[in-house]
Amino acid sequence: MTLRYSQVLLLLCSLTALPWAMAQGVKLDTPSGGWRTGAPEGEGESFRQTVNYPASSVNTPAGQANTARISGQIHATPKSAEPGRLIVNGVSMPLKIDPAGRFDRPFSFPNGSNSVEVRSPDGQQRHRTQFLNASGGATPAKLRVLLAWDSDGTDLDLHLITPDGAHIWYGDRAVANGAALDVDVTTGYGPEIFAMPAPIKGQYLVYVNYFGGGYRSDEDGQEDAVQPLTTAQVTVITEEGTPSEKMETFLVPMRAVGELTLVKGFSYP
Repeated sequence: MTLRYSQVLLLLCSLTALPWAMAQGVKLDTPSGGWRTGAPEGEGESFRQTVNYPASSVNTPAGQANTARISGQIHATPKSAEPGRLIVNGVSMPLKIDPAGRFDRPFSFPNGSNSVEVRSPDGQQRHRTQFLNASGGATPAKLRVLLAWDSDGTDLDLHLITPDGAHIWYGDRAVANGAALDVDVTTGYGPEIFAMPAPIKGQYLVYVNYFGGGYRSDEDGQEDAVQPLTTAQVTVITEEGTPSEKMETFLVPMRAVGELTLVKGFSYP
């Protein structure tokens, strides 16, 4: 079959418009594409949320700098209890969406190139952006561990034991060896993010604790007590953003509040 020039032109225009059309349903306020050098003066990057049960539906701490959040809106989102998807630098996580389609998640971005993609629950709407983070010359983390989980109104906590015996968790977020828990989310889905700029050689242990929650919101905004099985997703990243980057993801079912599970033991380097 031979296509006339006008038909070819129309076909090319249609193909070019497809990604644009898919992106119209998703508005990504932050982060924006391009180059950035850190939070403007007067803005702070704070990741700690107030713990209260039933878990608050507030996603990001008040006053959070735009450099440490992922926010926007998915338009025409059907009413559904299903979360959207958030994909940051290849790590896919559930994304909490409110009834108006808005989302707002804290996130600690590493230095270097970052990509963020947001997808609607049905996967039909999506938007992706790319930016270069050069936040004041901060040392890149050579070891990062991300925790996400698949239920709302629940609180899972990330615990790391480093080779020198240090224990990093929400009760002791930064220790002398440079390791820190950057993000501690208490409202469901996560993420929680551990980072270490200069990892010590030796054995690391990654634990997940089902701390609390087990609540879900009904259509009227009331919190109903349930005890859902939730699946923890732990991603271990070494040498992030370099040619030597390695990434491993582990899924672990968490069945009851109070459960503490050893997810992974690994050696660095």
